[in-house]
Amino acid sequence: MQSAGWKQAVEWLAAAARDPRECKRQWDHGTGTALLAAGRYWDVLSVPDRLGLLALDLLWNDPLKVPGPTLVDVTARRVGFFLPPDPASEWIGFGVRHVGRGSWVAVPPPYRPTGRLEWLVPPDGTGTLHSPVPLEQALRRATRTLAVLAPAGAEPGGPDGW
Repeated sequence: MQSAGWKQAVEWLAAAARDPRECKRQWDHGTGTALLAAGRYWDVLSVPDRLGLLALDLLWNDPLKVPGPTLVDVTARRVGFFLPPDPASEWIGFGVRHVGRGSWVAVPPPYRPTGRLEWLVPPDGTGTLHSPVPLEQALRRATRTLAVLAPAGAEPGGPDGW
């Protein structure tokens, strides 16, 4: 991403903060992360990392579409997909969490990782997000693949069953 693209992405993300200036200060001089309000400009669908990484890989298969912003928390082993706000949506699945209005998301700046958080697909600043239907299809395909790789009765390997 060019520096102009970074600036646009910073402004787009910081707009979700209570105080955009303080948000940018936290990214540059504070903890390196900022708490941003979900539900106004975007929601986040958080899934276990194996499921999310496989789904993201499937989304990259369409050469005409770049996936929307996608964040990974390497410590919690979760992947977060940024998608349009939809308070009525219901995402159901093992370990699936829909984060919307009234929730806050810890977010690093779009130009570098911070501690346990890093962008797999950073925001581009245009407001592009994941489309819910292709994301759901990729998650379903990834779930089927993981079901084959981890047969029923196998011992879960982590806190989210992976």
